[in-house]
Amino acid sequence: MAGRNDGERAIDPRHSMKWRLVALLIGIVGAIILFCTIINSLFLEGYYERTKLDKLGDVYNKVNETYTGLTTDDVELTFEQLMTGQNISIYIYNTYILSSQIVVSVTYPDNIDVEMLKRDLQKYYFPDETFNGASYGIPSGGGIVRNRGNEKIVDNGVYKIYRRYDQRLEANYLELLGTLDSGDNVFIRTNFDNISESAGIANKFFAYVGLLGIVFGAIAMYITGDKFTKPLVRLTHITKEISELNFDVRYEEKRKDEIGVLGESINTLSDKLESTISELKSANLELTKDIEKKQQIDDMRREFLSDVTHELKTPIALIQGYAEGLKDNISDDEESRDYYCDVIIDESGKMNNMVKKLLTLSHIESGTDKVEFERFDINELITSVLRSMKMMFDKCEVVPEFNHDKPVFVWADEYHTEEVVTNYVSNALNHVEPSAITGKKEIRVTVEQENDKARISVYNTGEQIPEADIGKIWDKFYKVDKARTRAYGGSGIGLSIVKAIMESMNQDFGVKNMEDGVLFYFELDMKS
Repeated sequence: MAGRNDGERAIDPRHSMKWRLVALLIGIVGAIILFCTIINSLFLEGYYERTKLDKLGDVYNKVNETYTGLTTDDVELTFEQLMTGQNISIYIYNTYILSSQIVVSVTYPDNIDVEMLKRDLQKYYFPDETFNGASYGIPSGGGIVRNRGNEKIVDNGVYKIYRRYDQRLEANYLELLGTLDSGDNVFIRTNFDNISESAGIANKFFAYVGLLGIVFGAIAMYITGDKFTKPLVRLTHITKEISELNFDVRYEEKRKDEIGVLGESINTLSDKLESTISELKSANLELTKDIEKKQQIDDMRREFLSDVTHELKTPIALIQGYAEGLKDNISDDEESRDYYCDVIIDESGKMNNMVKKLLTLSHIESGTDKVEFERFDINELITSVLRSMKMMFDKCEVVPEFNHDKPVFVWADEYHTEEVVTNYVSNALNHVEPSAITGKKEIRVTVEQENDKARISVYNTGEQIPEADIGKIWDKFYKVDKARTRAYGGSGIGLSIVKAIMESMNQDFGVKNMEDGVLFYFELDMKS
């Protein structure tokens, strides 16, 4: 309960979801009332009139169908049903000339006041003709004349509909005059109340109902709002406990709405946080173990120094021995002295080359030699390396094969990539032998493109690498054939440099034994 109260006090009442829901309900209902009022005021009267006109047209069609197709008794019954159901009046009449006067004869209903019908026809629709000596006429030629404020609103050639205001009765009417298929005339009248007043009354009533709806809806929304806010307050309390690393609190309520999903998500988050913290503790234990492995790293460092010492011991001993021989004048022969000097120079060069490679490897592995990515043509780089090593190829009596017809642009560190290509080609030269198949020494460089990658391969004929040694050739100072390596002055560092460079650029590299030789490869990105 204390946690729940803390969550409630943290919420500003002005921003409470309960009040927001109430305000939203009031706004929506108010907008609906305003919208309906505007629609009623603008369109209700026109809609009402069109509906009335359509009903008059339907009544005319029904009267025309009934009057020509049924018996007298059936006609009267149908007409009574129409007049009662539609709140209209129907008159069937004929006109004929008698003694130069137009006479009106009403055939339906038989109890109508004929004089009243005559007056209506004469007064509003036929002012230019006379009925039985009085002015009750029907215009000849079919044209109906507007008179005294009447407004004709429909004229489809079969019937005409007028809107008329009766001053005596102070009422609006819609009246239809037409001719039936039987030749009789029909006069249909219906009341047409002032819909504007009715719309005003409807709007006022709708406003009262809307206000009541707003009041009761706001009360209901406020009461039911607790059902939404209480779970949220509970969730706030749970998240606070989780922030204090208390993972025992859970949202237990089972709901299928968004709040239920949120509660399940918070439970899942709590579980994952607990699991992550547990993993962090495990990681700390692993870190402790890593610290304990520091001694192993020191051992590896000592091993490395031992390897370096071993590699340098031989050339230093040779240099020292031949230098002492020169000093002691062991041989007066000039040719022998030149030989001693050549040995000293050669061994010094090997030591210098080894030191340079070790420095390069150390810089790459430590990260001080940063990788600078740039776009360049790998084919041009390979051509340049092969051209610079022409003397070495001539010495080994090998003609390198490298076929390319267009540039292949890659993204990599150009300087380091050149070093990789140089190491691969030098390694191929040092181990190339005549092929068991063709009998020729072959070194072939290829560039293949696939899936935005360029794979550069260097192949040489000769002995395959023993399977047990394939995984070790990338280690520092590892030599498959120590005697052969010593013969060409190898230090066992070149392929270690290749490994460090390719790992620094996060690219794939490797070696494969082929049928009559060995193939080294590496990959570069062709896209940035």
